[in-house]
Amino acid sequence: MKKIAVFAFQGELMCFAHALLNVIDLKSKGYEVKLIIEGSATALIEQLGKEGTPFAPLYAKVRAEGLLAGICRACAGKMGSLAEAERQGIPCLGEMQGHPGFATWLAEGYEIISM
Repeated sequence: MKKIAVFAFQGELMCFAHALLNVIDLKSKGYEVKLIIEGSATALIEQLGKEGTPFAPLYAKVRAEGLLAGICRACAGKMGSLAEAERQGIPCLGEMQGHPGFATWLAEGYEIISM
């Protein structure tokens, strides 16, 4: 089975929604897939964690299916969403000077897609 790590950097909600849609779609087609929230996208988690907001059901599905690998510790800190990540129980990743590094995922056999 092909392994894919999707790094979502874009903080614009419509762009991020496509990352959510794609990880769900990839899983449904048999891929082993993980989503890593990076950059300005880290600011979206509070909004997406609230029921009734646009794309909250997609975000909830990604989380429920175990597709969310984690969030960038450094970027969540800079964007003011680190406490929210901890509240939601999202793993904070930061093995590369506070950021999740591609090398970690490549070493585990993942192909990387950056959005």
